[in-house]
Amino acid sequence: MRILGIDPGSVVTGYGLIEQQRRQSIYVTSGCIRVGKKAFAERLSVIFEDLSALIKAYEPTIVAIERVFVHKNVASALKLGQARGAAIVAAAQQGLLVAEYAPREIKKAVVGYGGAEKSQIQQMIQMLLGLSGLPQADAADALAVAVCHAHQQQWKME
Repeated sequence: MRILGIDPGSVVTGYGLIEQQRRQSIYVTSGCIRVGKKAFAERLSVIFEDLSALIKAYEPTIVAIERVFVHKNVASALKLGQARGAAIVAAAQQGLLVAEYAPREIKKAVVGYGGAEKSQIQQMIQMLLGLSGLPQADAADALAVAVCHAHQQQWKME
């Protein structure tokens, strides 16, 4: 199973791809889609197009994405939701199922604690995937989404 994890954002969208073989997660690629200071509609278009190209190039079998949560800024949550929508449509147009996970669920699956800090996620992803250095924060979050999905699938099989 090849899992594309996505950490959506209206300015930076992280992505991380892993290959799940038996009980082992193998790192394939990760990075960030940085849209800069373009008009909002253009940012959504870039997210959609870049993720569509990644899906075509790496052929994941499923996409896992972080759910939106509303903390204090409702306007930010709405923009985040629209970025998620662009990512979900990119997956759906290529016939992929999309699994969604809450931020606390992802952190608990990767770090063991739902309130983990970004630096803890980066360190655990580095360790779990055997990376030589710390991944960028948004890429690490996306890899964490992919690892969370892999863990969910393993638990279902046991």
